[in-house]
Amino acid sequence: MKHIPRKRFGQNFLVDLQLIEDIVGAIGPAKGDMVVEIGPGLGAITEPLLKRLDHLHVVEIDRDLIARLKRKHAPERVTIHEGDALAFDFTSLAPAPGSLRIVGNLPYNISTPLLFHLAEAAESVRDMHFMLQKEVVERMVAGPGDSDRGRLSVMLQYRFDLEWLIDVPPESFDPPPKVDSAVVRLTPKPRAALLPLADWAVFDRVVTAAFSQRRKMVRNTLKPVCGPADLDAVGIDPQARAEDLTLEAFVALANRVAAPGREPAGA
Repeated sequence: MKHIPRKRFGQNFLVDLQLIEDIVGAIGPAKGDMVVEIGPGLGAITEPLLKRLDHLHVVEIDRDLIARLKRKHAPERVTIHEGDALAFDFTSLAPAPGSLRIVGNLPYNISTPLLFHLAEAAESVRDMHFMLQKEVVERMVAGPGDSDRGRLSVMLQYRFDLEWLIDVPPESFDPPPKVDSAVVRLTPKPRAALLPLADWAVFDRVVTAAFSQRRKMVRNTLKPVCGPADLDAVGIDPQARAEDLTLEAFVALANRVAAPGREPAGA
């Protein structure tokens, strides 16, 4: 029986065979890899992955698709984790740090919060390959001075090296979405390559505040977390906009804000 895509799950199923081959080739799965697929859907990526893997883990929320997966694949080949990927503990699947490979055609309606959730598992991850709405990938890879740069760009670029791999037109899906898509690779940076950061929560607060009103200068957007002296101390132009700041500048500012004994903003 034909599965009817469900809007509430953001389902668009990949049907372009050449594109599927290109994506699996980019992932490059090997026999013993620990791979987990988010939202396997009708199995467009699942089937070719299984041709190269001993075993595959999948996370799926749609009960009809779960039933289909159970009928088609023996538990010895596929472990099905039923539920919402946003609530799933991906670190629980990693046999060792840096071993987990995560892939998926991520639903457009939850892609940003899911990326932040997955970033929390970075130390368990070897790499991640996702198909996403093209504008999300544009935001992910945007550098300083790019109008697409935002909180997502800075937070992901702190922990990952990002590579835009493949453009995917709407006609590659059934039903065709109203947007273009793209495939991106996220590779966690080695711990030694991470910029020294005093407090992740403070870093997040600084970045979130900076991008809270994109058209305003940082001297205004950052008032809730720091003052002009803080900006001056780390060499940030108070008239700059958040999109102009480098990752290094955000980290330096967050470290100053987190420094013991510093007077809080507005004191």
